[in-house]
Amino acid sequence: MPRRNLAKLYRDEFKNYSSAKFQQDLLAGVTVAAVALPLALAFGVASGATAAAGLVTAILAGVLIGALGGAPYQISGPTGAMSAVLIVLVQRYGLEGIWVAGFLSGLLLLFIGIMRLGRFIAFIPSAVISGFTSGIALIIFIGQIDNFLGVKTEAVETAASKFLGYFKGGFIPDWHAIVIGSVVILTMLLMPAKWNARFPSSLLGLILATLLHWTLGWSTQIIGDIPQTLLLQDRLSFANVPWQNLSDFVAPTLTITALGAVESLLCGAVGSNMTGVRLQANQELIAQGIGNMAIPFFGGVPATAAIARSSVGIKSGGQTRMVSIIHAIGILLSMFLLTPLMEQIPLAALAGVLMVTAARMSEWETIKFMFGKVFKTDMIAFTVTMLATIVLDLTQAILIGSFLAGAVFLNKIASIDIEVQDVDIKRLREKGIKTDGRCRHVRVAFLTGPLFFAATGQFNEAFSNLKDTHALILSMRGVSLVDTAGIEAIHKLHERLHKQGGTLMFAGVHDNVRNMMERGGLVESIGVRNFFWSSDQAIVEAERRGCRFCR
Repeated sequence: MPRRNLAKLYRDEFKNYSSAKFQQDLLAGVTVAAVALPLALAFGVASGATAAAGLVTAILAGVLIGALGGAPYQISGPTGAMSAVLIVLVQRYGLEGIWVAGFLSGLLLLFIGIMRLGRFIAFIPSAVISGFTSGIALIIFIGQIDNFLGVKTEAVETAASKFLGYFKGGFIPDWHAIVIGSVVILTMLLMPAKWNARFPSSLLGLILATLLHWTLGWSTQIIGDIPQTLLLQDRLSFANVPWQNLSDFVAPTLTITALGAVESLLCGAVGSNMTGVRLQANQELIAQGIGNMAIPFFGGVPATAAIARSSVGIKSGGQTRMVSIIHAIGILLSMFLLTPLMEQIPLAALAGVLMVTAARMSEWETIKFMFGKVFKTDMIAFTVTMLATIVLDLTQAILIGSFLAGAVFLNKIASIDIEVQDVDIKRLREKGIKTDGRCRHVRVAFLTGPLFFAATGQFNEAFSNLKDTHALILSMRGVSLVDTAGIEAIHKLHERLHKQGGTLMFAGVHDNVRNMMERGGLVESIGVRNFFWSSDQAIVEAERRGCRFCR
């Protein structure tokens, strides 16, 4: 199935492909490479690995994931969100932690894609994703304060502890590093958008900062040696896998998997809105899985689809996935041709790139809308997730946020509206429905909302008093969902009515609800003749049958 899907994607994508389209792909690929180069260097360092690891990741992800991905516009590589997760892994387990968790997450992503479970990733609430993204942005920003100040403070487990540690003092900032980082930040913030479209502000900022550092001979820390090879000396091998401690990597693997899947599918949603081409979610997850299984064996870090790079490719006129492959080739050439220059880039300059990138990561429009309209549930989920992200482990943060949002959502939908009415004879006659109105003990209950385990208490309470009720008609046109607990509650209501000589009838039952009733034995025990299209039909039938109360 995945092979057929990919073949169809290729056929649709490269149908009528021409030299003119290739030229558009070539220009877009070169533009994306210019944007991705400084980010690859920065995110490689920010991940706790090296600039070379960032370059290797961008190259391999661009080729492997780009070639196998679920849409022509997806461009993958190292990202800020992923680097925030990986820096914690490095502190705990070293580089082996990144490689092992990255490989295992790739395996899990591959499984999710093959089993076609990609749609379940979309169940994570948007407020949780926004809170998680904002928390990660803070982690990235705080994680670069050392390089921006030109200092080395004590390594700690969480971003919150790191940030609070700066108020204790005990370090002397290097003003040279601050100046270099500020040059990059100001360049990225002040450069006009129309200029940035032609030449990336982050790349210009790095060039200016490096020239300043080199011209004045300052002694701030630089990137240093970048090996001119795709097969780094430090990389994953089966010999250095901690087989006995693999259980320690369960939580990091789940975090990387969730983050990689969510970020890739969000990127696909953005690209789909821009191009009108739908992302094949499961194929994208398969590609992410294969790419992340391979990258650790070259010494790279986990990759995911990047919204910024993908957007640049689309805006630059990219037509096919060749943009991703060309961008990877561009970075590869830079790795061999520009290494002497890249080695001289100050870490403070990379810190400036990452700080601005982190500030732009937060979904400010979504946050403004959420808080401006005072959506209390979303505000709480966002705030709790963001704080949990910087105070606790990232895995715990997304679980806490999702649990909180799920609990609030469950509380909202658990409320079923039940309105019980006596039969309005006058209304029926006005509608031309013949009824003699002999029986005053027919009642109609209008149900609106899902009838599931959380709503059965309210359901039972609404029908606690059934005295003098000959026929109770449940109008269920507003009930789109019923579970086994709801079926059981209806069973008990039927038994109580039956004991006192009454009848339970139904009107406007949806097909999926009717199917659940059949599976639960309700249709058989109550009888098909007690199911009607409308409550009016059920009322007429109830009166026609007559009852002992009316005689």
